[in-house]
Formats: sequence, structure tokens, C-alpha cells
Amino acid sequence: MELRQLSYFVAVAEELHFGRAAAKVSITQPGLSDAILALEKELGVQLFLRSTRRVELTRAGAAFYERSVRILSEVDLSREIARSVAGRSARKIAIGTVYPATIGVLPSFLSRIGRKYPDIRMHIESGTTDDIIRHIEAGRINLGFIRPVENIGSLRFFSIAHERYLLAVAKESPLSCKSEIDLEDLRSEKIISFSRQNLSYSERYFAEKFEEHDLTDNVAYTCDDTFSLVSLVSAGLGIGFVPEWTQDLPNRGFELKKVRGVDFKIGLGVAWNREDPTAGRDDIIDIARSLVRPGR
Repeated sequence: MELRQLSYFVAVAEELHFGRAAAKVSITQPGLSDAILALEKELGVQLFLRSTRRVELTRAGAAFYERSVRILSEVDLSREIARSVAGRSARKIAIGTVYPATIGVLPSFLSRIGRKYPDIRMHIESGTTDDIIRHIEAGRINLGFIRPVENIGSLRFFSIAHERYLLAVAKESPLSCKSEIDLEDLRSEKIISFSRQNLSYSERYFAEKFEEHDLTDNVAYTCDDTFSLVSLVSAGLGIGFVPEWTQDLPNRGFELKKVRGVDFKIGLGVAWNREDPTAGRDDIIDIARSLVRPGR
């Protein structure tokens, strides 16, 4: 079994499409199909269920995928460790990010990394905090901009900022004309909130806050992301709490308001694996620390 075979298998497992996977690893589709068939023959198990309409992992394939990812990650990590011992700088860095960071701190971080290390290659991967943590632990991501987590095992985290959430109301809403909004003003309103399949940090945070302020029964609509939430608000279907950066969105059909007695803030920070030489080398963590917003 060769590492090249594992790379081919991982590509198909992630794309679940032989054509896209072949393009990803720069091989012809027939060549990729033959390589996967040879791998299945060598292992003595079927890794994929194939039909004319879809490709799926078998249970054996799913288990083999997890191991293959770890093996390839260990190879990459070993390569970087060897380069580090030899005093060579990192050639590439993989960065995971939850969406809010792509609007706020990520551009500044990338700019500083790019200026200091113009030859480094960077790959940006979006996902949830839980996804990014798993990929950091598996060695697939070197640095993650995520929601707060504890320092457990080799995982390390420090806070950068606290993202402030304000109440979004449609421009046609009577609330948009009020100079001050009280908690009681929300009692008669329909609230739009987050509801994601992965039970995200933001979803849990707002579920707890709405229960604390006795607003849970007011939640009438849910959505996956901030842009969907502000679209529902702009359509006049309800109100919702959104990050402060949405005030810079063009052509917005909503206003942001403070609610007296309500202070919603969600943390954002950087995580990495202390055993990963790429993350701990070349001042990468120091550059990330420079993004900390005082007093936030």
C-alpha cells in the first residue's frame, strides 16, 4: 500500500464523486477508479458503494477514511518537524475559521502573515468550532479561529475578542423609530434565532440567553446563518440578534438597536496543537496574539 493510494482514497471519500476527486488529485478518472479498485482488492473489503447516481462510503470505508486522514496528517507533520529541526521555515499553513472570523480578524492575520512570510502557502477552511478542533487534533489544520474552548491535552486556545450582538429590526418596524428599546418591548415580537444541525456554540448561547430573559416562547423562525437571519428581519418577519459587523452590510433593510439591560457577547479566539511545529514556529502564534482587541 502506497501513500499515493491513500491520497486518492481520501479525495474520493471527501468528494464522493470520482470526477471531482480525479481533478483534485490531478489524475484521470479511469486511473483513479482503477487505483481505488486495486486498493479494495488489496484490503479485501469494499470501501465505496457505487451507483450511476451516487458514491457512498461503506462502514469499512468510513473507518478506513479516519485512519487514512491520520496517517497522511502524520506524514505531513513528520515532514514539517524534520524541516523545523533543520531550521527551515514552514512552507504552508492550513487555517480553519468559523464564519465571523472571516469578516473580522482573519483578513488582518492573513495580511500580516503574508507580509512577513511572502513565500508561505496558505489554505483557508471554513467550518464549525467542533470541526476545526477535530482537524487541529488530527493535524489537518495548523491554526483555528474558533469559539472559546478549554485547554485540554495538546489543544491550546487564547481569546482575541468578544463579538457584540445587537438587535436587528426592519426599517419599517415601529421599533426602528424608538431611541431606546427595553426588554419588555420584545415580549410582543417574533424572534428569529439560529438553529443548526451541529448545535453550534452560538445556538447554545442564545438558547440559554433567551431562556434567561424568558424569551424562548417568542422564537418563531430559525435559520442557519447570519445572512439568512438579517434577510428574514429585512422581510419584516421578526427581530433577531446579529453581530455588530452587519451594520456595514450594503443595502441593508434593517437597523441595529441596543436593548437596555441586554448585553450579548460571544467570544472568538485562536486554537492550535502545541505539538504542531508549524503553528508554534515562525512567530505565527505571536502574530495571532497581536490581533487581541484590548478591552473587548
